[in-house]
Amino acid sequence: MGGGLLVAGTTSDAGKSVVTAGICRWLSRKGVKVAPFKAQNMSLNSFVTREGAEIGRAQAMQAAAARVEPSALMNPVLLKPGGDRSSQVVLMGKPVGELSARGYHAGRQEHLFGTVTECLEELRRTHDAVICEGAGSPAEINLRRSDIVNMGIARAARLPVVVVGDIDRGGVFASFFGTTALLSPEDQELIAGYVVNKFRGDVTLLEPGLDMLYELTGRRTFGVLPFAHGLGIDEEDGLRVSLRGAVRESVVAPPHGADVLRVAVCAVPLMSNFTDVDALAAEPGVVVRFVDRPEELADADLVVVPGTRGTVRALKWLRERGLADALARRAAEGRPVLGICGGFQVLGERIEDEVESRAGVVEGLGLLPVRVRFAAEKTLARPVGTALGEPVEGYEIHHGVADVRGGDEPFLDGCRVGAVWGTHWHGSLESDGFRRAFLRRVAEAAGRAFVPAPDTSFAALREEQLDRLGDLIEEHADTDALLRLIEDGVPVGAPFIPPGAP
Repeated sequence: MGGGLLVAGTTSDAGKSVVTAGICRWLSRKGVKVAPFKAQNMSLNSFVTREGAEIGRAQAMQAAAARVEPSALMNPVLLKPGGDRSSQVVLMGKPVGELSARGYHAGRQEHLFGTVTECLEELRRTHDAVICEGAGSPAEINLRRSDIVNMGIARAARLPVVVVGDIDRGGVFASFFGTTALLSPEDQELIAGYVVNKFRGDVTLLEPGLDMLYELTGRRTFGVLPFAHGLGIDEEDGLRVSLRGAVRESVVAPPHGADVLRVAVCAVPLMSNFTDVDALAAEPGVVVRFVDRPEELADADLVVVPGTRGTVRALKWLRERGLADALARRAAEGRPVLGICGGFQVLGERIEDEVESRAGVVEGLGLLPVRVRFAAEKTLARPVGTALGEPVEGYEIHHGVADVRGGDEPFLDGCRVGAVWGTHWHGSLESDGFRRAFLRRVAEAAGRAFVPAPDTSFAALREEQLDRLGDLIEEHADTDALLRLIEDGVPVGAPFIPPGAP
């Protein structure tokens, strides 16, 4: 086939990641060798490939939808925010430095364009089709000159573009029209049509609007996707306290035993890989919520301190909000706490950081006998081991190097003291046997008559979710038209919509 498509959006969070993953799963079902691609991603949720490259978790999930192994080619540029104005730049899976937004858009971004186009060309050479995802909106007119992820890559590779709009937000017709009308004639030429996302109600009531949109733009709508709860695609742009990233809404799954487990996740600043708790939310009877006040820890059976791109900043935040004292009280009372990556680091005795925050030596919470020194080189690994008598695997993404100086027992690469556990391993809770063993320990320490379900398979639930994404495309999009678009490329004759780019 050798074809391709760019899925753009009228806004951030319009549904680009979901639609891209759904198209990948639909094509994979048809026997098409398909790969996802996102030239530039800004996300604190990342993943480590088997070759040790860091990419966005959404691209790893889309690779799973396509049934191919994720690689750095699928997300050559990853930006990991370290604050409101700067980000770590990860190029081909390895960090290459910190840049301000101004510095990145002032020239650095354009220098990466060659790498981006080479990666896309390699994927197109080795796959039948490549489904690309844009970022934000293609009509960010202030950023168009340096764009490498939306119309920049579409024009370079002559990709047809489908624009996704979230109708649940309102104003979807204005968004489709305005997005198109703000593009230059050369960019408008690539816009093939639209996909309406998150529609509720009778689609026949929408059809007159779709007809008028066609009359106004000369471009068709390729599908109207219904609103679907809990789709489970990993988040990119930010946290939603409703835990939209969970693979199953835990409140609808009754407990296997006599009791439930309540999990509180501290919503620390610059939270990274909060998808770690998805596996907990997948367990029947486990209720997961994100919290930012100490009183919200009172009824929690387990408190998770998750990863963060700002360990010292998170430590300060925990202290300022009274959460640090609440965690210390929990530890003294033998009530369970789990720290993952940055969360593990703040539970230790001391942090020496001349890399991330450049704060020097900072005292930790002192709940684990661990001292952390930040190294310039980032650890990127896919460890495999045994813990609590069960096989477990995970992935590591951190600058902090932990010196574990004791504890009641080892815990992955960290340790346990009483009911406080800490590890750098992300994704360990996705190992079913280990997760069940850990939850049994938590339930015992919390005094809960909770019993993990013996048959919950996180991998199987992920597959169910990916199949649901494929079903959305197969059942609610014009797949014949999408296939022609992917195979034949940019349609000819779409009219120009004034005024165009200023």
